[in-house]
Amino acid sequence: MQTKRLIKLSPGDANEFVSIASRCEFEIDVTNNFRSSYAVDAKSLVGVMGLDFGEPLVVTYSGFNNELEAYLSVKSVAV
Repeated sequence: MQTKRLIKLSPGDANEFVSIASRCEFEIDVTNNFRSSYAVDAKSLVGVMGLDFGEPLVVTYSGFNNELEAYLSVKSVAV
């Protein structure tokens, strides 16, 4: 099952987010909410830094990791 979460990150959050994503054993993609045709690997700091932090980000993944879930819960935005 694929999970999608809408989050808000700042450039200063990117390093921690990528670090947590890198410890997950499953793929995690991130896209800008309104430009979903351009997805980046959440485990790539260069890729994540290339996103527009001015709008919410969509995180898509198929797996479970307690640390990732806790982080995404804090960064989640209301739909």
